[in-house]
Amino acid sequence: MTQKTILITGSSSGIGLDAARGLREAGWRVFASCRQADDCEKLKAEGFESPLIDYTDPDSIVNGLAETLEATGGTLDALYNNGAYACPGAIEDLPVEGLRAIFEANLFGWHELTRLVIPVMRAQGHGRIINCSSVLGLVGIKWRGAYVATKFALEGLTDVLRIEMSNTPIKVILIEPGPVTSKIRENAIPHFEKWIDWENSARADEYKDVLARLYTKSEPDKFELPPSAVTKKLLHALISPRPKARYYVTTPTYLMGFLRRILPTRLLDAVILKG
Repeated sequence: MTQKTILITGSSSGIGLDAARGLREAGWRVFASCRQADDCEKLKAEGFESPLIDYTDPDSIVNGLAETLEATGGTLDALYNNGAYACPGAIEDLPVEGLRAIFEANLFGWHELTRLVIPVMRAQGHGRIINCSSVLGLVGIKWRGAYVATKFALEGLTDVLRIEMSNTPIKVILIEPGPVTSKIRENAIPHFEKWIDWENSARADEYKDVLARLYTKSEPDKFELPPSAVTKKLLHALISPRPKARYYVTTPTYLMGFLRRILPTRLLDAVILKG
């Protein structure tokens, strides 16, 4: 049997790295892409094929996919869009340029790579496109407006793509993790420092709690799961003859998905505000 191939983005740590290792262990040929050359080299040292793909750099998207397809002979069984970052801060303090920047990385780059992959999958007669969303693609919480906006947009774009691809052999799937062990908080710091002028904010006093969470290493969330929990759902999405449209991961995702369906908006807001 021909070895299945998958391209994974954001493979330097967390969900992407665990997915790369887990799928390789399951027998897949994994192209574990990263946005920084140093991280690609680290993965190559682990034996991975690791093309450079930075969602904010269109040339790297084209070249990284071309490198992958050259290695496979022009085919690709699956794409796992995963790389993303957060930029914490109140929406009123988020400049438009900062919002544009996070959409480039968390949505527009995903869209570009997906559009390039679809013709490949059409030509070969099969394929799976799996997008890693979040519980924050289902509900919004304070201080996460930029990230929430990208994930809500991703949910809508993926839903429509799934519907449009329903008469093709290409399956489109969402994975929606809640709190998962990763470096997303650590990686958010430079974006917060670049875009959020918290000291001159009308909410400066409120930012003290945000800063404490952002810069202080804290105990894991009580519902936090290891990234292997996401990899388990990813593998099911890849091999199931009839994969689900959505895969929830962690208790908060199941809970918020349920509450969003049954509660009026004001009551759901109250629940979220209580934490």
